[in-house]
Amino acid sequence: MSYSFEALGLNPQLIAGLKMREILEPTDIQREAIPLALANQDLIGQSFTGSGKTLAYLLPLFQKTDCGKRETQAIILAPTYELALQIDKEIKILRENSGIAMTSLPIIGNVNIARQIEKLRDKPHIIVGTGVRILELLKKRKINAQTIKTIVIDEGDRLLDSEHFNSVQDVIKSTMRDRQIMVFSANMDEKALQAAHKIMKDIRMISLNQKQLINPAITHWYFTVERREKLETLRKLVAAIQPTKAIVFLNSTEDVQVATAKLQYHHYKAFGLFGKASKEERKSALAGFRKWEIQLLVASDIAARGLDIQGLTHIFNLDLPKDAKEYLNRAGRTGRSGKAGIALSLVTEKEKHLIKKFEKEFNIIFEEKTLWKGSIRNSR
Repeated sequence: MSYSFEALGLNPQLIAGLKMREILEPTDIQREAIPLALANQDLIGQSFTGSGKTLAYLLPLFQKTDCGKRETQAIILAPTYELALQIDKEIKILRENSGIAMTSLPIIGNVNIARQIEKLRDKPHIIVGTGVRILELLKKRKINAQTIKTIVIDEGDRLLDSEHFNSVQDVIKSTMRDRQIMVFSANMDEKALQAAHKIMKDIRMISLNQKQLINPAITHWYFTVERREKLETLRKLVAAIQPTKAIVFLNSTEDVQVATAKLQYHHYKAFGLFGKASKEERKSALAGFRKWEIQLLVASDIAARGLDIQGLTHIFNLDLPKDAKEYLNRAGRTGRSGKAGIALSLVTEKEKHLIKKFEKEFNIIFEEKTLWKGSIRNSR
């Protein structure tokens, strides 16, 4: 059965703006969440990475915000610098395409707070950023908490963990009691759900994960190799596939740095992205990746969390993650916006049990492949 944005109650301006991006029908999470969001319902939305969760909350925000008022009406909390900027970019694209005069401002830590305070004088309708810096500005009374009507918590599994929960809770407590809270995540564990119940009321739960944990547009392959052969096999796979954009995942920062150096030595356009990289280095690398100047982004899980990069065709696991949830996050970097994607894993014989674990836990099938004379074949 097909659904329309008109049936969800969105206004013609927003629908016209979506059509400019060839977005004609709502995804499952959008179909379930948008009517509840428009009704100011507190909700938790779970669906796989790449399923359209950002528009599931941005579209209602655009419709409900009174752009005639010069006041901040919504806060979107994100766990990382990159995700905050990506959400802000989506807001600006939707504003341009729809003609709705929405203003927004990204607020992140470790940058000049005086400049942020200066920009806040324009009273943007939506503020998107990290909890600690937003809380600091709320305490300084540079953000008027009394005008906030909606708070969105993106990647709720992360922001509601023990490391981030206190700052998120303090941001919420500073606002009016009748504000709406929406939480979105690819996966909410029991601890995150318990935390959500502490800060929300009359929660409506949307859980599409029971139907599909991982985007069905993603194909999963694995190659059995010796550990010492992994990097050489990666080079051969890149030569065979010639992906336009791909992310290579490893588990440790040290391995990211070593792999990046070796790929660069062999003249691949590769850049290492890891947790200790400066914001300027990360920003430069991601800009180059989006402009097709970098082919391979080599990253750890922490560094790549929340990345939404258009045109990403493949992800390569040089190390399989020990946490099954991280496989969800890695694979979900590709296969976005209705496009197909491929997740390739290079595994040793000892690591094959993890393949079986992921197949069982996520109800997916890994196809075993081999590389023979520069071409990829099914394993016998």
